[in-house]
Amino acid sequence: MDIDSGELFRRYFPFVSHFVMRMGVNAHDVDDLAQEVFLIAHRKGGYVAGAASPKTWLARTALGVVSTHKRSLRRRREDAYSDVGVATAAGDASPADVTESREALARVQRALDKLDFDQRAVFVLYEFSRQSCEEIATALEVPVGTVYSRLHTARSAFLEAHRRLLLAETRPPAHERAAIGGRP
Repeated sequence: MDIDSGELFRRYFPFVSHFVMRMGVNAHDVDDLAQEVFLIAHRKGGYVAGAASPKTWLARTALGVVSTHKRSLRRRREDAYSDVGVATAAGDASPADVTESREALARVQRALDKLDFDQRAVFVLYEFSRQSCEEIATALEVPVGTVYSRLHTARSAFLEAHRRLLLAETRPPAHERAAIGGRP
């Protein structure tokens, strides 16, 4: 089923925004880059049914937009990761719950930031967007075996980075460890 660019925008803007954010874009740039994805989709005449789903087709376009954005940031020597876009918790949550949720989401984002761009793209599409490996392979124009390999490597790297971040957060500061007789 073909989808015109207006309907594509209405249905998938939240997905594209979230995907762009998870690819490490500053929160203040997310909307602009997501809109750029839909401008490109509009220029192409919208989504034409094929091997890729609308989500993976848009994700492929978003990867190009994010990649171009990051290259321009490097040329300007700006830090592309200076602030992490973090969702807020439910309205009925306590302040402690909100803080805990924000910290957990920020930790996930920092662990994602440790992944290589190609691994991160596959990881985000598979784990967060629930796309199949076959859909991802089609969208990224790589063999499905490459998707499986990148996903395996990305999962291991993500889990290790997340574990280290969690450990660093729960470990007392050096001056406190020294005060109780531990190693600084």
